[in-house]
Amino acid sequence: MCRHLAYLGPEEPLGRLLVEPAHGLYRQSWAPRRQRYGTVNADGFGVGWYAEGDPVPARYRRAGPIWADLSFADLARAVRSTALLAAVRDATVAGADGEAAAAPFAAGPWLFSHNGAVKGWPDSLAPLVPSLPAVDLLSLEARNDSALVWALVLARLRGGDDEAQALADTVLEVAEAAPGSRLNLLLTNGETITATAWGDTLWYLTRPGGGTVVASEPYDDDPHWQEVPDRTLLAAGRTDVLLTPLKEPSDATPPSPARPKEPST
Repeated sequence: MCRHLAYLGPEEPLGRLLVEPAHGLYRQSWAPRRQRYGTVNADGFGVGWYAEGDPVPARYRRAGPIWADLSFADLARAVRSTALLAAVRDATVAGADGEAAAAPFAAGPWLFSHNGAVKGWPDSLAPLVPSLPAVDLLSLEARNDSALVWALVLARLRGGDDEAQALADTVLEVAEAAPGSRLNLLLTNGETITATAWGDTLWYLTRPGGGTVVASEPYDDDPHWQEVPDRTLLAAGRTDVLLTPLKEPSDATPPSPARPKEPST
């Protein structure tokens, strides 16, 4: 159910991160190596990136498969950025809302993606709806599970939570309402990356030349890629990564942060 990737670091063409790698997000749209649910991500794609001096990201999204968009190759070759978030989509409900349902979702400085599915959607999340401002519900970009999960995250961000707290609390709230959900969330503000591993694969790479990549799966065979354990919150900057265990909703013990081991050289 989708593959996604976020990057922070030295300025790079989008294509160097998404298209050129042997197993990059472009190829993952039809031949992912580690996807546990679904086999083809052809129900839309999107990329969001930050231009120098502008805190509000730009987005390019389409309803069809990434390989069918001839314009994307030119965009990916020419556009450069120090931060991006991109995703290819395998829809929970085929055809739901087209381009509007393709990640990344955006508001203010944030870009967001959800890899997974909410169990029992939409009935399972109905009890959470009263917690959202009416205007947030009326302005949902799409009528799918990812859009509502994003609304829950965004409400917390606007309420003053930092990115890590907003993702962690949303995952635990949704997991309690809809047990068995897969909730790999990915969020960036152009300066940090925050993500959760909850039911699907997540990896990160701290590049020797500078920069951090967080992705559903490695885009190459670099041995420095590190897998994120399931039920984990990841918080990353351009040079460091912090992992914090997430507890099941029934476990009230607060999580304690743990630094990942340094990759071998």
